[in-house]
This record gives sequence, C-alpha cells and structure tokens, in this order.
Amino acid sequence: MRHPPFRADQVGSLLRPAALADARARHRAGQLDAAALQAAEDAAITDAVRRQRACGLQSVTDGEFRRDWWHLDFLSQLDGVTLVDNGGQKFRIAGQSEQPPIASVTGKVGCSRPIMADHFRFLAAAVARDNAEHGGPAAVAKMTIPSPSMLHLRGGRAAISRVAYPDLDAFWDDVAAAYRAAIGHLADAGCRYLQLDDITFAYLCDPKIRDNCRANGDDPDALPRRYAQVINAALAGRPADMAVTIHTCRGNFKSAWVAEGGYDPVVEAMFSTDVDGWFMEFDNERAGGFEPLRHLPAGKLVVLGLVTTKLGELETADALMRRIDEAAQVVPLDQLCLSPQCGFSSTHHGNALSQDDQWRKLERVVEVARRVWG
Repeated sequence: MRHPPFRADQVGSLLRPAALADARARHRAGQLDAAALQAAEDAAITDAVRRQRACGLQSVTDGEFRRDWWHLDFLSQLDGVTLVDNGGQKFRIAGQSEQPPIASVTGKVGCSRPIMADHFRFLAAAVARDNAEHGGPAAVAKMTIPSPSMLHLRGGRAAISRVAYPDLDAFWDDVAAAYRAAIGHLADAGCRYLQLDDITFAYLCDPKIRDNCRANGDDPDALPRRYAQVINAALAGRPADMAVTIHTCRGNFKSAWVAEGGYDPVVEAMFSTDVDGWFMEFDNERAGGFEPLRHLPAGKLVVLGLVTTKLGELETADALMRRIDEAAQVVPLDQLCLSPQCGFSSTHHGNALSQDDQWRKLERVVEVARRVWG
C-alpha cells in the first residue's frame, strides 16, 4: 500500500533519547542555549528517522522530539490561546500531581504565522536523505498536530472568552479558519501525510466524561457532530494529494489514561469526518469491541491500535493476527491496517517502557502486517 495510512503504521511520538532529555533539562535550567538545544533535537530526530526505517516503517515521524506536550506546543502558538492550570479530568496515576495545562481561549483565534512548518521541513529532508541512501520502498514524512476540537472539550465553554466569543458559532468558524491556514502552511512546506490527534471522540465514549459535559452545559450527544463539522471545515481546501488521518485516544500520559468505554456513542459522527482513515485504540478492554467498525464507510481505512504503548511486554504475532481476524469479521480485511494504540511519549516524560521495548513493538507491527497483507 503506497498511499497512507500504511498497512504497518504508527501514531507518532517516540520515547525521548537520554541525550535529548538531558539537553532539554539543561535548557530549562538555563544551562543550554536555544541553538544547542536545536542541535540536540536535530541529531536525535536524524537518528530516529534511521531507526524507524530500519524497522521497516514507511510512515516516519520526528518522534515529536521538539515538543513537551503533544498538543499544547501547537495550540499555544495560535493567536488568542493561552495555557492555564488544569482543573478538569485527571489521569489515573497514583500519587501523580503533575497534570497537563489546558489551552484557554482568551482572544480571537487565528493563525498569523506558520506553526511547526520548520519542524516538518527538517523531518522531510532527513527522510529524503535516508530514502536516497538506503533505497527500497520510499518512506513518507508524517506530521502530527492536535485536532481543532482540542480547543473545546477539556475546558468547555468556561475556557472560551465570552468577550471574544459571545457566540460559539463564531468561535468554531475562527478555529476552522485558523486550522485551514496552519494546514496550508504545512502543505506549502511539502507535507502530504497529516494526522489530527483527537481525544475528544474517545473521551465522549466514557459515561463519566459525558456527565461532566452535561454539568458544563454541553450536550455530549451533539458534541461529536459539532467536532466532526469543525474538522471537516478545517480540512476544506487541503491539497488533493494530502492524506489525512485522525488518531483517537483515551489519554496517554506516563502510561496512564483518562477515559474508558466503547466507540458506539461517537463512531458515526467520527466516521463522518473527511479523512482517509482513523487510528483507533483496541489494545485492551477500555476501548470496547470491534462491533462499531460496522459503520466504516466504503473505501476508508481503520488502523487497529492493537499493540500497546503503555506496557513493555511484547505482543505475540499470533495474538495480534487473531485480533485482526476478529476485526475482519466486522469489516473487510482490505480496509484494515495495524499500529500501536498510541504514541510512546505523548509528553516529554514518556511511557513506562524502554527504548528496546519501543523498537521491538514497532518491528512487530511491521512483521505482522507483512504476514497478514503481504
């Protein structure tokens, strides 16, 4: 399969190498300047590209090595967005005090300058060099950004200025326009494989979070359609040859999660988004069964997130193939792909597994995909 998503694919983030983690810590402490930090990031990304290609992956990312948080580093660069302390949903970590901030809308949302386009250019150049040096099927540089819906769910109406937006319809119009601009900048930089990372659909599978929405004055039955509409508006006008996917997630912070529940409440709205495929978590019982896949539109793909990034134990090839067989009872095998259920390091902290665990899991994804689809 040449057009993304690939039979063997990945979500995006990778565990930060020790040298990079040390460089970032020294930068925070004022012991390393920005140029030296960028040099450390460049070296780590170049090596990560090589390692991903060695695993056999065609989808290659920068590991999100230049970010602290998978979403906030992007959202905070939008006009009108400020980071504030998180008073909302908490991750399930015993004794954990650190929680991700929330993106609060304090003014008119816009995108007056490119966001992370330079990140993509470096990645694309590294991938091109590796393709030229090693031959074989060409790898594709994949860019990940947070979904536009991330500006709403966690903070809700309370996190959106009523001075800037007395009317939420105007807010969503501005969010979509800002994303169209940001995606246009990435397209101009050469991006042709873009992923929107989205927790909102999966969070709205959880009865407790649906109750929280109601308490905040939102309708959890209407929100998935609203989010799908803004995603579609954000993607309008993208290049015809740009592949776009959505990754759904129930939370991924130091191997912890927030939400639980099957996809039934949201799947029809989610599958109405104008994308090429959906990365869906199915690594354990918190995600429910495969039955909601019966709503998958013809010609679209689901990337089964069967390999967990939350634990180091390596899934057996036979177990993964059995799970793929189960999914193929609901949707044709030709509409399925395989990946880890999430990134390995959605935040700079990383999940509770080793670098060796991470690479073995990505190799297993490629091995199983080749055995299943050839």
